[in-house]
Amino acid sequence: MNFESGTTLSSKYLLLDRLGAGGMGEVFKARDGETGRDVVVKIPYAHLLGDPATYSRYEREVEIGRRLKHPNIQRMLDEGRVDGGVAPYVVLEYVEGEPLREFLDERGPRPPEEAVRLTLQLTDALTYCHKHGIIHRDLKPENVLIAPDGHLKLVDFGIALLRGARRLTFRRLSSEVGTPDYMAPEQVQGDRGDARTDVYAVGVMLYEMLAGEVPYQGDSPLSVMSQHVTTDAPLLRSKCKDVPPPLEAVVYRALQRDPADRYPTMEALQHDLEHLDEVTIPEYAVGAAPGAIRPHARTAALLLGVFAVLALIGIGAELLYRVRMGG
Repeated sequence: MNFESGTTLSSKYLLLDRLGAGGMGEVFKARDGETGRDVVVKIPYAHLLGDPATYSRYEREVEIGRRLKHPNIQRMLDEGRVDGGVAPYVVLEYVEGEPLREFLDERGPRPPEEAVRLTLQLTDALTYCHKHGIIHRDLKPENVLIAPDGHLKLVDFGIALLRGARRLTFRRLSSEVGTPDYMAPEQVQGDRGDARTDVYAVGVMLYEMLAGEVPYQGDSPLSVMSQHVTTDAPLLRSKCKDVPPPLEAVVYRALQRDPADRYPTMEALQHDLEHLDEVTIPEYAVGAAPGAIRPHARTAALLLGVFAVLALIGIGAELLYRVRMGG
């Protein structure tokens, strides 16, 4: 069935404008005939619903929508079937504003105070999500709407992880496990991720708000993904001279490649953003040259261990040689 402006769903939702289309379906601005308010209607492509795993993913997104009620998260208002048939749809609140991506593209890097204020709204929403067993896994400026008054709304839980849900595997999954610029190293390596995966993505977004660009750039998605796994981000001060050292320290803890070295929870990240005067500034954040790459702690420790083993082997070989030579 083709949907276009002027179509009415379930004798209630009049489709007004097509807002866009994604990998899963079409999105329309619509008018609720009962309340008179504007809403958003998402309709998945019919040909995708024939794939059981794809349909399970759609049902998971709907279940997540039922659970979430937070002022910084787009609310799900209704769900149904097109004219009682098999084609499903969901109805979401309509948010006046623009994607954070367009906001940043138009205005460029944001002052530290504004970047922190915007990020705190995001961390508050994600702390709520995580407490309800939901990991977003696709955080990026395109999935955040900003109203004219600066109020943020987190949207699109299409690849979110719901605690207790089975792992979905299907032919289109490889292109829908995240966005390279914001993917945590463990996502790149195929892990499902946890709350710390969202912490990493928030760190990338905060870096971008301050610097005007993401920390990793390349000629291809594979190049960018490789950098997430192997390279530490350039120091913020090389791109943003007025970033306070405590804020830079917060960003770099969120961007640690090893999840064990990041903030353990979104709530912990939020706490430090709210109390920058209490943040301990690591030595590397004070003395490193702008743009320097800091060695990864676990990699450095591993190399030291290898060198120690080689040294012991060398000493042992020398002692054995001396014994055999009688010296």
